[in-house]
Amino acid sequence: MPSLLSVNVGMPKDVPWQGRTVHTGVWKFPVDGPVMVRRLNIDGDGQGDTAGHGGEQRAVLVYQIDSYRHWQRHFGRDDLEYGQFGENLTVDGLPDDEVCIGDHYRIGEAEFEVTQPRVTCYRVGMRLGEPELPSLLVSHRRPGFYMRVLREGRIQTGDQIVRTMTGPGALSVADTDALLYLPHRDPEKLRRALGIAALSPGWRGSFRDLLETEEATDDSAAAPSAGPAWEGFRALRVTDVVAETATVTSIRLVTPDGSPLPTARAGQYLTLRVPEAGQPAPVRSYSLSAASGKGGYRISVKHEPHGVVSGYLTTSLRPGSVVEVAAPRGDFVLKEGTGPVLLISAGIGVTPVLAMLHELAASRSGREVWWIHGARSPREHALRAEAHALLASLAHGREYVFYSAASPGECDGELTRTGRLGKEQLTTLGVPAGADAYVCGPARFMADMTDALTAAGIASAAIRSELFGALSSINPGLTERAGIPPHLPAGPRASGPMVSFARSGVSTPFPDGEGSLLELAEACDVPVRWSCRTGVCHTCVTPVLSGEIEYTRPPLEAPASGQALICCSRPDTDLVLDM
Repeated sequence: MPSLLSVNVGMPKDVPWQGRTVHTGVWKFPVDGPVMVRRLNIDGDGQGDTAGHGGEQRAVLVYQIDSYRHWQRHFGRDDLEYGQFGENLTVDGLPDDEVCIGDHYRIGEAEFEVTQPRVTCYRVGMRLGEPELPSLLVSHRRPGFYMRVLREGRIQTGDQIVRTMTGPGALSVADTDALLYLPHRDPEKLRRALGIAALSPGWRGSFRDLLETEEATDDSAAAPSAGPAWEGFRALRVTDVVAETATVTSIRLVTPDGSPLPTARAGQYLTLRVPEAGQPAPVRSYSLSAASGKGGYRISVKHEPHGVVSGYLTTSLRPGSVVEVAAPRGDFVLKEGTGPVLLISAGIGVTPVLAMLHELAASRSGREVWWIHGARSPREHALRAEAHALLASLAHGREYVFYSAASPGECDGELTRTGRLGKEQLTTLGVPAGADAYVCGPARFMADMTDALTAAGIASAAIRSELFGALSSINPGLTERAGIPPHLPAGPRASGPMVSFARSGVSTPFPDGEGSLLELAEACDVPVRWSCRTGVCHTCVTPVLSGEIEYTRPPLEAPASGQALICCSRPDTDLVLDM
């Protein structure tokens, strides 16, 4: 009969790691005597990163002594001690390929339910000093698993483990883990997993997304590729340069020979490489500010203080100039539907939602369209007349504009109001709960708008946002270094291929010797997104705008064409990344 070999606990602490500080609870150690198991934890235990560990669905982590023996043989080590894999319960028995999601177990006075495999995370590799371990846990099908506590009670070393109920889907922990992290998924197993009530909500959501992707792929197997309209950069000619305000300029781009450009979706962006603006040629991304068509593409650029590229585009560019442009990209696009649409923006964040407004007007949409925008004053409100005219052409258009630094005489009291557009102002408008919302602007603004929209009853899945600049970081457990803008790396200039981080405005040669694109981004304080750092979880997947990469460690599942897992890759040529 399976038995409990050790109960292991540990409170979070700060640990130095690669020049940073990690706040983690992965250091667990055995405890003697009966220990109380509670709904959210074992007495004396804690987690440093509660976004990925702990909570009701992940109250207790289990790992098997047979897996300990496996890793001892694999790494040639004899120094592994209970708790070293971050587990709370070290057990004899309960192998991952036999335990099923939804199984119930009684240990001592407590009863548990299996909810999900271990979260694939770099910290278990950090704990053992084996960085590749997160990948190996998946590929060797030995992840371990989490349980939630059905009945609180005391447990202790030596307790027998009794299975009191078998999970309804007969889906083992190892199979569940493979469904998320390994290629060649079985859609039927995904459906079976979604039918298991015990499966944690996070994993259920991931499986739902995977199943939708699988079904969409099947439905569009005969359709043309949905990749970018062209590879890398191509030359486009400037036809118009129009000053919209003292700081915002619109630029229209066409092909040099006048041939049609591929249609872009409203809300997408272009990435420009501008050799005339400096060496190496800087790269920046700008949203399309109008619907694309035979007239080419239009972007509207705000001249930022000390902005090399924005300064060149808004003051030096002339009709007839040529710039290098990557194909339209981005998932912040207007979705089809019949319900109300909320287009919410602040400052230069107006550009992608204005393109959406163009698309709605061009199709003579019968949808209820709410235009909600915040600016400092009418003088700094770019493209104001254009948006107003488009809304007037719609049967059900509504316009609300807020000026944070305007005098009362500059506001008409009906369409425009004084005061910053924030949570309270949005709430008072009474937006319809069944709307699709599109939000663009500074990070704080978007967070406020998302909170207000959620409070108004709009489903989180119906709220889409686009952040100007680099995406927010995902770096679990790291103590943040707030307020450091992206910059060139310290030390002498390297001699490797040129790597450009388009959203962050940094271009630098890749360092000589070992290292990954993720490590270069971190050295430049470019916001990065990662979890496993071994090519498993795909958190770090990044669009490649131009260039080629090579993998230093083959990922368990390759990303889609035109994307790279930056945690385990390096440039093979000059490279432009959308980050």
